[in-house]
Amino acid sequence: MTPPISIFLVDDQQLIRLGFRMVLDAEEDLIVVGEAADGHAAIAQAAALRPDIVLMDIRMPGLDGIAATEAIVREHPDTRVLVLTTFDLDEYAFGAIRAGASGFLLKDAQRHEMIAAVRAVHRGDAVLAPRVTRMLLQHVAPTLGSSETVPSSTAVPSTTATPSSTASRDEALSELTDRERDVFLEIARGLTNLEIAQTLYVSESTVKTHVGRILAKLDARDRIHLVILAHRLGLTDDDAPPSD
Repeated sequence: MTPPISIFLVDDQQLIRLGFRMVLDAEEDLIVVGEAADGHAAIAQAAALRPDIVLMDIRMPGLDGIAATEAIVREHPDTRVLVLTTFDLDEYAFGAIRAGASGFLLKDAQRHEMIAAVRAVHRGDAVLAPRVTRMLLQHVAPTLGSSETVPSSTAVPSTTATPSSTASRDEALSELTDRERDVFLEIARGLTNLEIAQTLYVSESTVKTHVGRILAKLDARDRIHLVILAHRLGLTDDDAPPSD
């Protein structure tokens, strides 16, 4: 049998950790392997436990969730971090995305939303609904125009140093096949692998293969990096060029 998805809870409020644990441990394919109340403890225990997923609060005493996320992602790239946020213009949460988090989870999320988010991140999807994607890009847009101000976790490949130009956009896209370009654009719009498969009438496993190739060709860390890169290149919605 496939081993359960191991989850590590990081939040300075014990009642929140307790509530999340009760929800997650009730699922056969999920298991909570540990808890921490601050960033320092999160880093140390993540190194010892090597969980699949970390549910990371942002505002905590001592070391905050942004620094903890950056350290965990850097030291343990196979561990994915899902940020806990109220999402009411929580700039700290956006900082965690730039630090390497794989998505947002609202603290008041419904039970099924939490479970779906954990499973989605584990299988490689970014938990960014279209509304969340728009808010993310609105927040980071002022920093996307200059490679000097973009943190390394969201820096784009050197071949796209001037992404606003048609030449740079075409150069980046020339690395992709027509189908990979289609998948890239759907990722930029916030679709999951399953949604992309349904949109493009292909299997979900085929989409996963395309996503892996896109990440490699564009030297992108993860799906969120691809979203930011696509917006920086002007490839979303009305700006997206048609595939050949």
